[in-house]
Amino acid sequence: MQTWPGHPYPLGATYDGTGTNFALFSEIAERVELCLFDDDGNETRVDVEEIDAHVWHVYLPGKGPGTRYGYRVHGPYDPANGHRCNPAKLLLDPYAKAIEGQIDGDESLFSYRFADADEVAQAVEPAEGEEDDAPPPAPPLNDDDSAGHTMMSVVINPFFDWGHDRPPNRDYHDSVIYEAHVKGMTMLHPDVPDELRGTYAGMAHPAVIEHLVTLGVTAVELMPVHQFVNDPTLVEKGLSNYWGYNTIGFFAPHNGYAAYGTRGQQVMEFKTMVKALHEAGIEVILDVVYNHTAEGNHLGPTLSFRGIDNKAYYRLVDGDEAHYFDTTGTGNSLLMRSPHVLQLIMDSLRYWVTEMHVDGFRFDLAATLARQFHEVDRLSAFFDIVQQDPVISQVKLIAEPWDLGDGGYQVGGFPPLWTEWNGRYRDTVRDFWRGEPSTLPELASRLTGSSDLYEHGGRKPIASINFVTAHDGFTLNDLVSYNEKHNEANGEDNNDGESHNRSWNCGVEGPTDDPDVRSLRARQRRNFFATLLLSQGVPMLAHGDEIARTQRGNNNGYCQDNEITWMDWGGEEGLDDERAALLDFARRVVWLRRDHPVLHRRRFFVGRQGGAEPGMPEGPDDLPDIEWLDITGSRMDQQDWDHAYARTVMVFLNGDAIPEQDRRGEPIVDDSFLLLLNAHSEELDFTVPPAAYGESWDVVLDTDGTVDVGEVLQPGETVSVTGRSVIVLTRPPLR
Repeated sequence: MQTWPGHPYPLGATYDGTGTNFALFSEIAERVELCLFDDDGNETRVDVEEIDAHVWHVYLPGKGPGTRYGYRVHGPYDPANGHRCNPAKLLLDPYAKAIEGQIDGDESLFSYRFADADEVAQAVEPAEGEEDDAPPPAPPLNDDDSAGHTMMSVVINPFFDWGHDRPPNRDYHDSVIYEAHVKGMTMLHPDVPDELRGTYAGMAHPAVIEHLVTLGVTAVELMPVHQFVNDPTLVEKGLSNYWGYNTIGFFAPHNGYAAYGTRGQQVMEFKTMVKALHEAGIEVILDVVYNHTAEGNHLGPTLSFRGIDNKAYYRLVDGDEAHYFDTTGTGNSLLMRSPHVLQLIMDSLRYWVTEMHVDGFRFDLAATLARQFHEVDRLSAFFDIVQQDPVISQVKLIAEPWDLGDGGYQVGGFPPLWTEWNGRYRDTVRDFWRGEPSTLPELASRLTGSSDLYEHGGRKPIASINFVTAHDGFTLNDLVSYNEKHNEANGEDNNDGESHNRSWNCGVEGPTDDPDVRSLRARQRRNFFATLLLSQGVPMLAHGDEIARTQRGNNNGYCQDNEITWMDWGGEEGLDDERAALLDFARRVVWLRRDHPVLHRRRFFVGRQGGAEPGMPEGPDDLPDIEWLDITGSRMDQQDWDHAYARTVMVFLNGDAIPEQDRRGEPIVDDSFLLLLNAHSEELDFTVPPAAYGESWDVVLDTDGTVDVGEVLQPGETVSVTGRSVIVLTRPPLR
C-alpha cells in the first residue's frame, strides 16, 4: 500500500478529496500501527512512522469516506506506573468523526482474564502487612485480539450543503429550552414513519418540529449524542445505556440514532437534523460528557484512550497510578491539567460548532472540568481557554454545576460566561407546591432570578437555568403522583435513584380513578408550568412533561430503552382530553412568557428602595419594578415573610419599569402583571391592590380554571383563588 508522510495536524482522519491523512497523539507509544478493515473484516496494518511532537501521522492516497480503521499502539504495559498499552487491542481514534458498531463484552476487550479479575483488583493494592511500594505482581496480560468485538473508526466525507443555514442566535433571556432524547421523543410518534423513529431523521420530521414550534420552545437540548458505549453488563440483563452518559467518541454522532447507515451517513443525517431545526428557528444544544469516558476504572475495557496513552488522558490517584481518580461515579475522570486533554475537548467543541452547526452545550458534571488539581477552581485552565476562544465563547454554555467529589456542589460558583442548572430552584419550587413550611422567602429569590446566587459575581438572571424536572428524576406527572421511587424494573431492588424527591402524590400512590385526586394532580402540573415560565431566568422543560409523560414512578430511567421512558403521544387516537388540556395550557403559558419582556428581564429587579416613604403608592411614579403583596393587597412586612406557614403571595411585576432597551435603542415598556400564588390547601380570597397599581386587571391564566380568562377585576375587588393554584392578571402600560 502506498503511504505518504502526511501531517501532524489536524488530529484524526481527514479526507481531502483524493486521500486521507491520519494523525494520532501518543507520548508513550514505541510503535503505532494503523489498521484498515475491508467489508469482510480483513485487516491490513500500516506502520505509522512519522512523528512530530508526539503525533504519529501518515497519509494514504486513495483512501476515503467509508474506510474503517483503528490503531494498535505498542508501548509499556505497567499499570503500577500508569501505563496500559496493549497492541492486541484495536483502539478507536479519539478524533474519529464516525464510529461503526458496538462492543459485545467479550473477554478480549480487557487486558486481563475474567478469571483473574479479583487478582487484578488486589494486584494494585498492597496486601496487609506489605510495604506500600511492593504490591503483588500483576496477573498475566490478556493478549487476545479484540478486533471483531469492538467498535471501528470511520473516515467521513466532510462536505455538506448547508445552503443558507444560519443559527437562530436567540438571546438567553428570550430562550425556552426543551430537554429531549432523540430516541425517546420519536419512537412512538404516530406521524413519524417506522424506519425513522428513534433517529436524527425522526427528530427532523415535520410533525416533531411542528410540536416544538407550537409549544414555543426556542432550543432543544439533546441528551448525549456523542458516540457512547452500550454497557454489556446492562445488555445481559435486557437493559441498555439509554441516557448515553458513557462517551467514547467526542467527535462522532452516536450511530444508534442513525436511520440511513453508520459508515459516515450518521454525520450527514445529524447535519440535516440541525439544518431543519434551524429553519424552524430552533437552536440545538448538546448535552456533552467531557468529564469521563466509557473505559471505566482499572477493571474496564481497553477501547481507546487507555491503550493510546493512559497517563496523558486520565487522572490517576496520586501515589497509586494503577487506580483512577473518580469524581464522576463512573470509574475515571479525564486529566483536566493535561494540555492534550484540553486540546481534545476544545477541538471537539469547535468541531460541533463550526462543522455541525450546533448552538451551545450543556456540560455534564461540570465541576469535574474545573478540577485542575483537587479542588473545584473557577480559575482553572479549562475556563481560561473557553473564555479566550473566539468560537466557543460565543455559544451557549450551560453547566451542571456539581459532581460527586469533595466540594463538588457549585451552584452559583461558575464564571460570568456560564449559565447553570439551578438545582436550588428545582428544590424550592417543589417544596413550595407540596406545602413545606418556611419556603416563601427562598421562593421569592428563585422567582426573581436567584440574585443571591449570581449577582455577587456580576452575573444576570440568565445565569439561572430554571427547571422543575429533568431526565434524572421523576417526570412532572410522576412528581405529583408518587411519594416514593419505583425502580424495580432497573434490576437493583429499588436501591438505585434518589430517595428524597420532594414529591407529593396528592393522596394516592400511583395511578388512580379518584376524580378529586386527578383534578388536584392536573392543577399541580399546571402550577409547576406556570411557576417555571413566570420566573426570571431561563426556563427548561423536560420532554413529554407537556403531555403528562410518565415513567410509572421510575426516577432513574437511565437503563430503560422502552415504553417506560419513551414519549407516549397517544397513538393514532391522539392525546386524551386531560393530556390535551395540559398541552394547551403549556403552550399558552410558554407564549405568554415569550410575548412579555417583563417576564424575562435581562437585569435583576431593584425592588422598593430603603428610602421609600411608608404606606401604599399614590400613583404610577411611586411603583417599584416589583412589589410583594399579601392577600389583602397590602405590602408584605417582615412578619408576613417569617411565618413558617406562609404559603400565599401576590407579586406585582411593573412593565413600565424595565431598565432595558430594544435592538433599536428604544425603551422597553410592557404590560404589568399580578401573580396570585396560593399553595395553601384551602381556597382563599385575594384582594386586588389599590388603583395606583392599575385601574383594572384582566385574568389571563388560572391553573384551576374556575375564573374565566378575560374576566376584568377592579381595585379592591376580591377573587377566590382555589387551594394550590395560580391566577395571573395583567393590565396595559400606564404610560
